[in-house]
Amino acid sequence: MKYSINAPGAPEPLGAYSQGTTAGRLIFASGQVAVDPHDPQRLVDGGVREQTDRIIQVFETLLDECGCSLSDVAQTTLYLTDLNLLPAVDEVYARRFPTPAPARSVVEVAALPLGALVEMDCIACR
Repeated sequence: MKYSINAPGAPEPLGAYSQGTTAGRLIFASGQVAVDPHDPQRLVDGGVREQTDRIIQVFETLLDECGCSLSDVAQTTLYLTDLNLLPAVDEVYARRFPTPAPARSVVEVAALPLGALVEMDCIACR
């Protein structure tokens, strides 16, 4: 069975999709941008490091709702508006995700919602 994740404290979706879903042992967190927790119409202050950290905080909230943590994340996809930002994202990513690190794909995109520099989704396994 498939279930929607509705985690209090995580941003409401910006469109017609769920914060995430579960299917069996898998948890699929929808793509997240660094929405400010106090104003869902804007991003957190700062640059790509702060945005990456905020996205991972949102993942922690979504995963906690399912009884999981960052250590259960098996795969992530990063969407960057500029691949030159990847070293800065990697600094935060390496600090926040425990080893063994999740598998990862990185894609450069033309634009992201709210003018974000980075968006990320993840798949976890309980």
